[in-house]
Amino acid sequence: MKNKKILVLGGNGFIGKNILIELIKNKKNKIFASLFKNKKGKLKNIKYYNVDLRNYKNCVKITKGKNIVFICAATSSGASDLEKNPLIHFKDNLLINLNVLDASTKNNVRKIIFISSNTVYPPSKNTVGEKDINYKLFSKYFVVGWMKLFSEISSEIFSKYKNTQSKVLIVRPGNLYGPNDKFQDHKSKVIPSLIKKFSNHKLYNKDIEIWGNGKDIKDFMFIKDFVTNLIRISFKFKENDIINLASGKSVSLKKIINILKKKLKVNNNSIRFNKSRPTMIPVRKISMHKVKRNYGLKINYKLEDGLVHTIKWYKKNVIKQNTI
Repeated sequence: MKNKKILVLGGNGFIGKNILIELIKNKKNKIFASLFKNKKGKLKNIKYYNVDLRNYKNCVKITKGKNIVFICAATSSGASDLEKNPLIHFKDNLLINLNVLDASTKNNVRKIIFISSNTVYPPSKNTVGEKDINYKLFSKYFVVGWMKLFSEISSEIFSKYKNTQSKVLIVRPGNLYGPNDKFQDHKSKVIPSLIKKFSNHKLYNKDIEIWGNGKDIKDFMFIKDFVTNLIRISFKFKENDIINLASGKSVSLKKIINILKKKLKVNNNSIRFNKSRPTMIPVRKISMHKVKRNYGLKINYKLEDGLVHTIKWYKKNVIKQNTI
């Protein structure tokens, strides 16, 4: 797809920024992005809008004339914040999603890509596919899962029942990690949190506390693999669709821990598991059969390779900057 106007909402977020990094490699398209307050880390050759997406008029203004819109704008937190305040992001995220979906379909944006979540699936030890929705959510995912489900259903309503040419691709990612992730204490998810703890041990000789027992099983996907597949599929899809986008390989948290131990030279005596601290769903396996069949899937980074890249980025962009 050439000479298109592509808008990425949440341009300084983890997913949004990595999409922009990939998109600007093709200089034939015009790339736009939204920011809210945080103006740091802007990329070259991108037009930025500093807007509050909770305001519907702003959404109408910036989606006008665009061919593709990626809805990545969201507020998010780690396990600790969600445990203390499950409603922390519910209203704002739902409002953002509804405003953008309404505005994009009003402006006849041809392709809308909504980044949903695997929290919409029920607890299960089995691999979950796109049709495995039964609206029985894991207790700690109840709020975020329903927010995503409301938004998914809304996208179908706007694209089907408004007089619009818009088509929506709903994407349910695996557990993503990599450069530009959040490493703040209360916002980081499992892999950035572990990298920070392991690195701090090395810097300050500080014991590593790991929440839970380390037996959780998740599908971890390196962010560069996610965005390259996402962009390719986004250009390819023609009708409303729902897809999982993950590695298709579930691993235990202990495997992640063992890789980090080796790469950051930490011994077992420095690690202690705290089963009393908040954790999330113990097993999440994600089927990639539909994507492989309909679009193809290309994975370039093995788990260890992705973790090495993430550690290098963290040392260069977080540790180094904080010590200058």
